[in-house]
Amino acid sequence: MDNRSIQVARYILGFSWIYHGLFPKLIAVAPLEKALTATIGLSDHTSYLVTISAGVLEVFFGILIIVFYQNSRIILANIVTLVVLCIFVAIQMPGLLIEAFNPVTTNLALIGLSYVLLRAKSA
Repeated sequence: MDNRSIQVARYILGFSWIYHGLFPKLIAVAPLEKALTATIGLSDHTSYLVTISAGVLEVFFGILIIVFYQNSRIILANIVTLVVLCIFVAIQMPGLLIEAFNPVTTNLALIGLSYVLLRAKSA
């Protein structure tokens, strides 16, 4: 597989996690993030802590993907996490699945890039 394609997949995956950790969770908590955590019945304070913790974990995970993109366990964990997050949204706020830039299309694209990295490792 072309090394440039692998690098594009690697950096887009990592950037996506870092971006989604930083902007809607750490730099400014997006209303949608508040709404999602509120659906599981957490207090405002606990919901805020969960959102901040998720943001930190997402940034960390993005860095892990960029650095260890050849580790199939990390890439498989990425795929599983994306599927689980999409299922969570489908259960908690199903209306989001038909919005613009929804978790279905976003996560599917990221899963596709993960597949590229897995295929590159096996090639």
